[in-house]
Amino acid sequence: MNSQNLSIVSLILQAGLVVQLVMAGLVLASLASWTVIFGKLFGLRKVRAANEEFEREFWAGKNLNDLYNDATQRTGGAPMERIFATGMREFLKLRERRVNDVGALLDGARRAMRASFQREMDTIESNLSFLASVGSVSPYVGLFGTVWGIMHAFVGLSNMTQVTLATVAPGIAEALVATAIGLFAAIPAVIAYNRFARDIDRIAIQLETFIEEFSNILQRNAGVPPAPPPANTR
Repeated sequence: MNSQNLSIVSLILQAGLVVQLVMAGLVLASLASWTVIFGKLFGLRKVRAANEEFEREFWAGKNLNDLYNDATQRTGGAPMERIFATGMREFLKLRERRVNDVGALLDGARRAMRASFQREMDTIESNLSFLASVGSVSPYVGLFGTVWGIMHAFVGLSNMTQVTLATVAPGIAEALVATAIGLFAAIPAVIAYNRFARDIDRIAIQLETFIEEFSNILQRNAGVPPAPPPANTR
């Protein structure tokens, strides 16, 4: 291979089978990570917007029972709304069972909201570990391809009587492409992981704050007897 053919495409085509397999795996990992990045980018933006919308509605002074009825009838709502509905459902269920102890009411509602919070966070954090794996493993996979390619190149050069830079450069260049592709796959994944981890931490803090604030509201309402059913009129 002469110096005029040292393009990226020609280097990939001239590389050994093992190095080509490494490159193909890294390219697939990069494509998958970009799919996750765009999906998570739009998904977290949607979650933040939905939480903010429900929070505005919650603090607008709307009746809790009306909010609960809306939350149970709506599909695909905000995580904050589902946490609210879970806590409110447990609170009303305990009230229907004539549980009058304020601590038991709050403890049951809080446990229900915590379980719902964990489910929501598991959904929000989905595929985040994949980005961490791509970011941490890809450079080493690329380095493996490089080491293998250089080793293969030097084995081939051992049969030559005269070794010059022109004969060594193509094999080394082919091998170094694997490292470059590994870094190309790892760098965006690491940057996206750090960005999404910060965004998810903010969402978690927002949800935990809402749980505490809603628990305080339930505590104030725990001593209030439930409203009697409407009288039948003829």
